[in-house]
Amino acid sequence: MNKLITVITVLLFSITSTFAQEVTSPKFGKGLIDIKGKDDSFSMNVSARMQYLTSSSWSESDGAYGSPESNTLVRRARLKFSGFAYNPKLTYKLELGLSNRDISGASAFTSNAPRYILDAYVRWNFYKNFTLQAGQGKLPGNIERVISSGNLALVDRSLLNSKFNIDRDLGIQFRHHFKLSENFIVKEIFAVSQGEGRNITKGNIGGHQYTSRIEVLPFGNFKSKGDYKGADLDREETPKLLVGVVYDVNNDAVKTRSNMGSYLETNEGFYQTDINTLFFDTHFKYKGFSLMAEYADRDANEPVARNEDNSLTGGVVNIGNATNIQMGYVMPSNIAITGRYTNINFDSIVTSNNKITQYTLGVSKYIAKHKLKVQTDFTYENSVSSNDKIVYRLQFDIHF
Repeated sequence: MNKLITVITVLLFSITSTFAQEVTSPKFGKGLIDIKGKDDSFSMNVSARMQYLTSSSWSESDGAYGSPESNTLVRRARLKFSGFAYNPKLTYKLELGLSNRDISGASAFTSNAPRYILDAYVRWNFYKNFTLQAGQGKLPGNIERVISSGNLALVDRSLLNSKFNIDRDLGIQFRHHFKLSENFIVKEIFAVSQGEGRNITKGNIGGHQYTSRIEVLPFGNFKSKGDYKGADLDREETPKLLVGVVYDVNNDAVKTRSNMGSYLETNEGFYQTDINTLFFDTHFKYKGFSLMAEYADRDANEPVARNEDNSLTGGVVNIGNATNIQMGYVMPSNIAITGRYTNINFDSIVTSNNKITQYTLGVSKYIAKHKLKVQTDFTYENSVSSNDKIVYRLQFDIHF
């Protein structure tokens, strides 16, 4: 970690002192520094953010809730570099994770190295409304996952997201948008990926992953890209609506959750099966009110992993479905109240605790919109074969 920070510091010093024609300090929330190269041949914005989280949970036993289990941690710490290179139509993004949670997951498949890199891609607007992206980044999955963790209306994403999302991967993405009328916008994204998640150095073990997302915005674009931000902080003056559908196919997948989860290892290698994931989602905003709803469904050709002799390995693809509904209102004081309902239904072959329901109520104070905020929430969880649980969380979020 110390070596990484030293390299980043030296790199920034070299750029600002040797190549930069103009270095400025943006206003709060717009980055630490802005760099413009000579003859406007490149640009770089350097930004950072941190989330400090404390939480407590209580489990029910014999009709009573016992002593809480508490935890405090730096939930996320990120450093981001973005801008253009050579031509404004060729943009890039590099985002590094620095907290323990960000870099965890080292294995033989990542060359036993910490997973520092979150995003590392270039994006080329090669023709009109057509864009090509290459590198590692978020796949065009469910709307809650695509929304940045720094722009959420609650402390963190829902259980639907943690159990069914398709997160980041290495590959290429094609993006396009067009208008059916003055305000009716259609956006399309198609991705071809390695299919085994981020920072993998020893792929491709299975097949490839193909992801398609289509969005329609019948009332035009949201203010300040608010379709990909939680809470209506811009207080849309007219109704804004996004409706999206995603279909993801991971051919010969070798993990329990498509490109995520644990590897399905056998006594002679890896178990492979096609995994299909479907998402429907919508996002609505109007005058401080917001509504986000999602549905996820995952299945597999042969979800139960087997060895060559047909004996069970113990590995199972996490097939099932989930529903997530979230709504909230931002008051003129920039205090927001948000409620969320989440229901998880795994197939019985996945786990005996296959039905989980969560109810969450949260309060947020936005000091400088999502760039500086304090959020807190309570969650009540009920499941079919484990004790009920109550979770309290408090988080401070700051973006430079």
